[in-house]
Amino acid sequence: MADILHPFGDLDVLSYYSKVAPRLTKFLKGREIAAKVLIPNFRPLLNRGSQLPMLTPEELSKVDDSFLKMRSGGTKLEAAREKLTPLQEKIWKYFPPRKLADLFYATNGEKGKKLGRIFFDIDRGEGVNAEDAQKAAALLLEEMRKDEELNSLLDFKFFIMYTGNSFHIYLMLKKEVDASFYEEHLAYSKNSPLASLTGKWVENVKKKGMKISGGHEKLKGSIILDPSQTPPGKLARSPFSLHMSDPKTVDGVAIPLSEEMLGDENLLKRLRAYTPEKVVEELDSLAKLLP
Repeated sequence: MADILHPFGDLDVLSYYSKVAPRLTKFLKGREIAAKVLIPNFRPLLNRGSQLPMLTPEELSKVDDSFLKMRSGGTKLEAAREKLTPLQEKIWKYFPPRKLADLFYATNGEKGKKLGRIFFDIDRGEGVNAEDAQKAAALLLEEMRKDEELNSLLDFKFFIMYTGNSFHIYLMLKKEVDASFYEEHLAYSKNSPLASLTGKWVENVKKKGMKISGGHEKLKGSIILDPSQTPPGKLARSPFSLHMSDPKTVDGVAIPLSEEMLGDENLLKRLRAYTPEKVVEELDSLAKLLP
């Protein structure tokens, strides 16, 4: 039976991503789209703007049923190439049919020397549930909001997102800063944790009874606050991206949130109810939560 991920029988994530793409044009403006393609029994394939021609949400929005039908039935790119436009061939290379793929983007561009947004991944170590991640996100947001040093350095608005598994906190800057700001103020060091804003927030949340660490390394039983995907050349999960537990299973969808939602004790129950179909049905209202 056809559904949004199987428009003509075969799995094709383009059917879904082409429908959410028009609502991402402002959020992803000037930033290269990337796709992490999941391949059974093999490492993920990362297709991105540093390796392929840049792909934009506007281009992704142009996917239509005739293109999706052309990709069905086991058709390979080589066999279809003469029937494709240059844009269709480019999209095909990013999102091969019959494979699940996450929708990512270059946080501050593939190349550059400026930051327009700062991105914190609230990651879950082994044994940590999403409820603890929600609590940690709320506590970290509180620390950031009241941090006088942060607010003296940057003029920003918060943006919160559920990833399908955990949470992201963004600082959406009203004025770009040099990329060196990351190393000077945010990069976490185990040797001198209090030398960065990240480390200071981690220590303050730790005092409130939460097991939390900074950096990129996943630690068993701990929440991890990781800002390392902020610099140019790094990638972040896009709003409305599918989230997969394995190369064959969609287990969530990335959903934009308001700050107030983090305090809702029923939030995760509602977020876990989102399917790709439900996201498309509520896309207009969900898109209003994007900055």
